[in-house]
Amino acid sequence: MLNTILLQAANGGGNWSGILMIVAMIAIFYLFMIRPQQKKQKELKKQRDAMKNGDRVVTAGGIHGRIKEIKDNTILMEVAPGVSIKVERSSVYPAGAEMPQQQ
Repeated sequence: MLNTILLQAANGGGNWSGILMIVAMIAIFYLFMIRPQQKKQKELKKQRDAMKNGDRVVTAGGIHGRIKEIKDNTILMEVAPGVSIKVERSSVYPAGAEMPQQQ
């Protein structure tokens, strides 16, 4: 498809059709890639804001535990009886929530 657009541009014909194809590709990219990602991020932010003491969570590194204390940007998480760790709030997901894929 990109080759067709480039060939049309090189031949000087179909200026409007080339521009129309580029606009269509941008619209498709937005609808299938950007918009769903924004929706997932908004849902994850809502879940993080709703977390409270005692909730089960999982860190991005795979550590499971319960929330002991929530501060502005950090969470104190109990991973075993008497063992607590402080983690960044952005790396904590509610237990059972779908975590983003690492590439």
